[in-house]
Amino acid sequence: MPARRRALFALLCLVLLALASLGAALMAGSLALGPGEALSALLGHDDSLAGEVVRGLRLPRALAGFACGGLLALAGALMQVLLRNPLADPYILGISGGAGVGALLAMLLGASALLTSGTAFCGAFLAMMLVFGLARGAGSWTQPRLLLTGIIVAAGCGAAITLILALAPERQLPGMLFWLMGDLSQALPPAPDLIALVVVLAATLPFARELNLMAGGMETAQALGVAVGSLRLAIYFLASLATAVAVTCAGSIGFVGLLVPHLTRLALGNDQRLLLPAATLVGGSLLVCADTLARTVAAPQQLPVGVLTALLGVPLFLFLLHRRPA
Repeated sequence: MPARRRALFALLCLVLLALASLGAALMAGSLALGPGEALSALLGHDDSLAGEVVRGLRLPRALAGFACGGLLALAGALMQVLLRNPLADPYILGISGGAGVGALLAMLLGASALLTSGTAFCGAFLAMMLVFGLARGAGSWTQPRLLLTGIIVAAGCGAAITLILALAPERQLPGMLFWLMGDLSQALPPAPDLIALVVVLAATLPFARELNLMAGGMETAQALGVAVGSLRLAIYFLASLATAVAVTCAGSIGFVGLLVPHLTRLALGNDQRLLLPAATLVGGSLLVCADTLARTVAAPQQLPVGVLTALLGVPLFLFLLHRRPA
């Protein structure tokens, strides 16, 4: 089968996987529904309790989870190209820490969910600008300098988060801890997250060829005519934007941005033209499945979705690594 057909077939399979994960999210819960019932409720043919549950609760949460997972996976794939480091993930540059400081400060002051999300995004944006400004200094930045600056900023944000948790009243601690572990139960309407996902993916795909060259080395890419400086800057801001939006939506959900690009690369190769959309679909599907399990496996208690992403992703990653060493 030609490479182009293989890529299209792989993307079609992943689209079907994404639809299946969304369908499972609509059917599973304390009010279990069959495929026909879920479809009828989704299309508005059912005005009973099932319709309200599917359209008002499960569908927005599933779409928010898909957008968040896709953003994290896409940001992770971009960060790994930018830093040329297979261990890079969306949180490595302190963006999640900045969002955590902003969100926990808002919670400490008793702010609403909307204001908490706003302060989380502001914190992530400030952390992004701080890392970029410090890493750049008086001249151009390099990957090691950017990575080291991000680690230092992340450590400072971690210390601030610990201080806030130590000062917080006991009644506020569960909500803060759930946010830090990842929680989609308070996710806002998914439209902004879906729009951000489409915008970031659409902005990166035209530069997939250049990203392939950058993955092979900055000097090689520059010798072949790639504007490395401006492209690195664009990647940094797009990956940071995707991470900020995802963290604002669902808190700090680990492993998706680190594992999903690896899983996709091991299964489909390292061509960014296929890897970026495939990782987006896999990340969204993984987080939707994890959130469905998080709200059903120990119902009525909800588990932190970040724990489920690790439990789902790590064994699959180890299996693929064993089958096809990197």
